[in-house]
Amino acid sequence: MPLRLSASSSDFEKSFSDYISQGRELGPDVTSVVSEIIEDVRARGDAAVAEYTQKFDRLDVSGGLRIDPELIASASEACDADQIAALEFAATRIRAFHERQFPEGFAYTDAEGVRLGTRWTAVSAAGIYVPGGSTAYPSSVLMNAVPAKVAGVPRVVMVVPTPDGVVNPLVLAAADLSGVSEIYRIGGAQAVGALAYGTETVLPVDKITGPGNAYVAEAKRQVFGAVGIDMIAGPSEILVVADAENDAEWIAADLLSQAEHDAFSQSVLITDSGALADAVADAAERQLATLARSDIARRSWDTHGAIILVANLKDAVPLVDRLAPEHLELAVAAPDALAEKITHAGAIFLGRYTPEAIGDYVAGPNHVLPTARSARFSSGLGVTDFMKRTTMVSCDADSLARIGPAAVTLAGAEGLDAHALSLSVRLDDG
Repeated sequence: MPLRLSASSSDFEKSFSDYISQGRELGPDVTSVVSEIIEDVRARGDAAVAEYTQKFDRLDVSGGLRIDPELIASASEACDADQIAALEFAATRIRAFHERQFPEGFAYTDAEGVRLGTRWTAVSAAGIYVPGGSTAYPSSVLMNAVPAKVAGVPRVVMVVPTPDGVVNPLVLAAADLSGVSEIYRIGGAQAVGALAYGTETVLPVDKITGPGNAYVAEAKRQVFGAVGIDMIAGPSEILVVADAENDAEWIAADLLSQAEHDAFSQSVLITDSGALADAVADAAERQLATLARSDIARRSWDTHGAIILVANLKDAVPLVDRLAPEHLELAVAAPDALAEKITHAGAIFLGRYTPEAIGDYVAGPNHVLPTARSARFSSGLGVTDFMKRTTMVSCDADSLARIGPAAVTLAGAEGLDAHALSLSVRLDDG
């Protein structure tokens, strides 16, 4: 059974603090193993990638790391027509939302006559990591590749492990639909190393995004700096704030939708109704027995789930901000008003008819979101993650004469004579 807490209890603060500091994101220490793999890939390139792929995925890639473009182009023919239609529908909505994120630069001339501005440009190449094998997520392909293409990235590369040679055609169809340039049948830390540093076959990229296991997450951490990354993603999270007017079956299903992702996922209900709390707990027990991934969902719900009772829904606000959840559902009568009071959440789903699962597929916003309370300082994946902002400055002799003397003074104060000289020689000549 999940943890049950009441905000009116004398030990609530300690119990809640202990709960949010569980450290679910802490898995086995794979730092040294990942470091060895990455260094080996840097040193031996394709040969090292091939050996690790044989070892971990039981796949011989001596015939080539790259998936044949003709196989990609024909993948949709091997898929159910309804699934392709749903994929196209999702891609259209995701693209439309992300197009609204496209940033605009600006330019102006200030009072001293200096021209200033910014411009945005896309990275030259992006690499997206997509889980493969039995846990294949074509939706993740769309969520990573579509914003990259909207940003204007000319080369989008996908790596996807194919254990025992199993290729999910819907994943390939999603990649083709999204404009992915090339796909490689590799995964794990070796794939991240190949994307970051390049091999004989895989040219390096500038940014790596996408979810993966502990080895992938650690590899992204280690290559950061050589390339950009989106985030270090931990287990999924959902927090539902619900009033008494909800259907317990609906809320239970929402909570379990994240519990079935991973045994370390976190599902939390905050409510002002003891009756709803009991009903949701009962409904979750019934539903767990019906899920294909019931073992995973059960471990998540029993070990990391929580039901928290508050006297009033306004008391939920500070608890939400302290949890800073990846996904926040506000199943209440006035969700917009409550949302205005909340500062920290990766994505907010407003109202009883907006389950988090709609955001995983077709709502439009990105489902790659900050976990492990990192919504306190970061945001979900978007178009600007695949772009850089460059500032522009232009002085003429007159404008440099107006602002340059102050710069000379500051350079001198910092003891940087060459800085001061590069300014003063121009000011003196003027």
